[in-house]
Amino acid sequence: MSVVAQVFVALAGVFHVAVFALESLLFRKPSTYHRFLIKDETEAATARPWAFNQGFYNLFLAIGAIGGLIWGGDKGHAIALFSCACMAGAGIVLIASDRRMARAAATQAVPPILALVFAAVL
Repeated sequence: MSVVAQVFVALAGVFHVAVFALESLLFRKPSTYHRFLIKDETEAATARPWAFNQGFYNLFLAIGAIGGLIWGGDKGHAIALFSCACMAGAGIVLIASDRRMARAAATQAVPPILALVFAAVL
């Protein structure tokens, strides 16, 4: 895998670790749950179990991406790229489900998509 592709895999992984922190560790803060279009504490309390679970999905994808880079070789890179494909797919689903989340979806999906493109062409 090219160095350029590896950089985008790493960026995607780090981003997903940050999202894990927001969803699973910091979700009780109004400044955090407002980022997810949640209006108040009542809605946040309802969404908290979902957010906690979703955060771990993001963490596991990040572990796949970063762990695959660290492992290296064909198998490690395959794991990293599979994780990126899942991240890209989740970003596409996000924008398809709620257009207000376009910025978040782009932030989530563009680095892994670039990793996949650069891995394929370089």
